[in-house]
Amino acid sequence: MSDKTLAAGLCGHLEQTVTAQMSASSVGSGLVDVFATPMMIALMERTCNESVLPFLEEGQGTVGTLVSVSHSAATPVGMRVWCDSELVEVDRRRLVFDVKAYDEAGLIGEGRHERFVIDAARFEQKARQRGNA
Repeated sequence: MSDKTLAAGLCGHLEQTVTAQMSASSVGSGLVDVFATPMMIALMERTCNESVLPFLEEGQGTVGTLVSVSHSAATPVGMRVWCDSELVEVDRRRLVFDVKAYDEAGLIGEGRHERFVIDAARFEQKARQRGNA
């Protein structure tokens, strides 16, 4: 990791507007035109990932390894959503985040997300080898 210290307390924030392509009916996770749970999880993962990128060395990245979240409220297409993340634990290359997602009416989901710091080239090489097995 870089000279900058990756430590608990680091926060992230991302916002987006829910489009029809992000709806449960569009991604196949349900039949209704509301913000899909997989899309909420993707927003949470992206928020965590982007929050730590400035602290990584060139060639490093992070990959998600665990998601444990609830999705407690439906958000219609066209409404703005956002995620706030907080890094709560750093255990060598393992990063643990608390995540919360909101829409303009309030909290829509929350939970915990874990990521691991990886060397991107080595990680991709191992994945290709797995594909050739």
